[in-house]
Amino acid sequence: MNTSLILSDIYIYPVKSLGAIRVSQAEVEERGIRFDRRWVVIDDTNRFVTQRQHPTMALIEVTLTDHGLELRHRTRDLGALTVPALPETFDLVPVTVWDDTIEAVVVNDTCNRWLTEALGFSVRLMYLPDTSPRLADPDYAPFDVNVSFADGFPFLLIGQSSLDDLNTRLLDAVSMVRFRPNFVFEGGEPYDEDQWYEFTIGGIRFYGVKPCARCILTTVDPEKGEISGKEPLRTLSSYRKRNNKIFFGQNVVTQESGRIKVGDEVVVVSRKVRYTMSEGI
Repeated sequence: MNTSLILSDIYIYPVKSLGAIRVSQAEVEERGIRFDRRWVVIDDTNRFVTQRQHPTMALIEVTLTDHGLELRHRTRDLGALTVPALPETFDLVPVTVWDDTIEAVVVNDTCNRWLTEALGFSVRLMYLPDTSPRLADPDYAPFDVNVSFADGFPFLLIGQSSLDDLNTRLLDAVSMVRFRPNFVFEGGEPYDEDQWYEFTIGGIRFYGVKPCARCILTTVDPEKGEISGKEPLRTLSSYRKRNNKIFFGQNVVTQESGRIKVGDEVVVVSRKVRYTMSEGI
């Protein structure tokens, strides 16, 4: 039996909760993949805005360019928005992401106006500079590591076998993009990533620190920009629930940097104590 594990997909999400970009190679950095969630949309209270409350954010597609980003609305003719690689203002704002407050920079008024029109309420686009620290949860991370505007950790890993197993339990299959991973790998048993501690991708060393608790965002259909019902959370809760949290995927950190690409070998170096979902995370 072939037990080799291969990196099959790499995704980045430059603007938190907007469209995904599938890439063939990427630069690994401390905060995550380069460009991943370095921008965030905030409301008038300086709090982050996501698909949890505004599922139509999924309809805003993002493209990497030589000079930054380009945003387009999939169903509305708003024209293309050019987002510069670096902010054009010096306006520092304390941005709230969950329980963290991080200083970020307003990109420019053009981005604010375009996104306000696209979403239908007043928002601003913020950029996270390297000078703004945001440590991942030290209760789980084995060393100090900064994170971007991602929910809690720099990377999210999911096995294709895990999604395949979930889809056998659903009436209507869901895509991997619903779960917004950075790394997808092929090979191995479903949910094997639950137990990974130390592993490498293309020779770069990573650590699995905490299974990822899932929320209503997974019920947003990324093609339609709307909540599609109670799936896949309802089915996941029947066999992936512990302490009122539903888990799918593994949060990951690293102290190393370098380039990875689709097709790289994934090697599991060490594992956590084996457990079943009923025994806890």
